[in-house]
Amino acid sequence: MTTLWDRSRQVAVQAILDTAVRLFAEQGYEQTTIAQIAREAGISQRSLFRYFGTKEDLVCGDQEALGELLKRTVEQQPAEMSAWDALRAGFEAILTANHPPERALELSRLIFDTPSLHARYIEKRLRWQAELVPVVRARLGKSPGRPAPDTQAKAIVATVFACIDTATELWAGHDGRLDLADLYDQCLAAVRDHG
Repeated sequence: MTTLWDRSRQVAVQAILDTAVRLFAEQGYEQTTIAQIAREAGISQRSLFRYFGTKEDLVCGDQEALGELLKRTVEQQPAEMSAWDALRAGFEAILTANHPPERALELSRLIFDTPSLHARYIEKRLRWQAELVPVVRARLGKSPGRPAPDTQAKAIVATVFACIDTATELWAGHDGRLDLADLYDQCLAAVRDHG
């Protein structure tokens, strides 16, 4: 059951995010300060930091929680599901976990257009990749003629992340008019096509 406190927190978080995204769009990410966001949102900087640990968190969200959701979703997929499909299910789970599609599009544009945010995003994604390798390795059985499970797991995870990032960048570049899941499937098919 959602409590009054939870609902109040959600309203506050949404108001802060709306303010931050508007200021980032108007002034640019680097030019917008935490003090400006707090002032425009009608709260103190200290209060803002209770909801968001860093300025990057206003754009990238709670990456630790999203990474955990991704890992948990992949782990929970049926054992007979391929590593590729389990990872796809994980990414579907986190696509709209924090934001509706319109907000996700705005934030994706910010991430891909702001070098410091993009670098931070990649850093966090590399942590996610490292955490997913053992999960994927556990799905892979030893098969004759195949690479060692660790090599194969790392390659699969890296490929999936590259396809997700490419699909997201294309999706943002086309103003969200294309379907993100379809773009991901196209990217993965291009990589896995041996013809």
